[in-house]
Amino acid sequence: MNEKISAEQMLNNIFDIMQRLYDEMRSDENKTGGHLKVFEIFADLGRTLVEADRASFWRWDKRQHLLITTAATGTSQIVISDKTGLVGQALAENRAVLTNDPYNNPNFNSAVDKKTGYVTKSILVMPVSDCRGEIIGAFQVINKLGDGGFDEVEDTKRLSIAAFICGMALESDIFMADSQRDKLTELKNRFGFHSDYQKRYRRRTSIMSAIICDIDFFKKVNDTYGHNAGDAVLVHVSKILASKIRDGDNVYRWGGEEFVIVLEGANVDGAAAVAERIRLAIMDSVCKFEDKEIRVTMSFGCTEMDSSLTIEENIQVADARLYRAKETGRNRVIAAD
Repeated sequence: MNEKISAEQMLNNIFDIMQRLYDEMRSDENKTGGHLKVFEIFADLGRTLVEADRASFWRWDKRQHLLITTAATGTSQIVISDKTGLVGQALAENRAVLTNDPYNNPNFNSAVDKKTGYVTKSILVMPVSDCRGEIIGAFQVINKLGDGGFDEVEDTKRLSIAAFICGMALESDIFMADSQRDKLTELKNRFGFHSDYQKRYRRRTSIMSAIICDIDFFKKVNDTYGHNAGDAVLVHVSKILASKIRDGDNVYRWGGEEFVIVLEGANVDGAAAVAERIRLAIMDSVCKFEDKEIRVTMSFGCTEMDSSLTIEENIQVADARLYRAKETGRNRVIAAD
């Protein structure tokens, strides 16, 4: 490992990192959503502050009970259960966790070391909170440079600087992600669709299709069974829609009882086939709410995305076909004019 650096050299290193961070925050890539580089710089800041060999910054996905690295030195993204490891312990106990003898610590997961040959000698993990004090992630540094391990007082104090900055950035990132997700169905919403379009779909080089669909006679469901039952139907339908698409495809709650599905690498015939499978699954399913069994059907309009049209114009094509499906009897798929 490298020798410990002087205070002057550390200060210069910190200044260099902050300059990199400033430049990255203003970059075009960061403006269009490619801001994971910012978290990599944050990880480098924490590593430098405590003079560690490696650092990782973890986001806590409470909905799926997962810990996900937004940045990690020397490795690709890691996803683990939030109940495991020293990071999981730090979150569960809401305190900094330190060990200078990890292989004898029952919470240390040595699987990565066994796979890569890396030898872990010391670890410090700090929970990261938002402005309300709720834990949203963790900062981990590994292997103190030079002789000895991490100091519980001094290194925790230093790492708290990076943890605080990362907490503010991660809170902003989580707030943006939450604003793009429908709270009832947990699908992405229309804002999420337009965000994905800017980051992914707009620069596509392969074919892509869209399906727009809605629940037939949904107002009648609300009028007959009540709005809580209507919400249950929306959740029921959303789960079926999400289960019938491939990894990499997306379904969005467009508004009310209307949904949009984006299929990458699929032409309009492929989209129609997917829509038909969904239509049959919805028709054959039963939504159970309290003591009631509610059945619904859906209508679908499909289009292959035309790069010469705006996203709004492409959706209008699919929406016009959905309108025809509803006008000509409902519970059907229309994929051509």
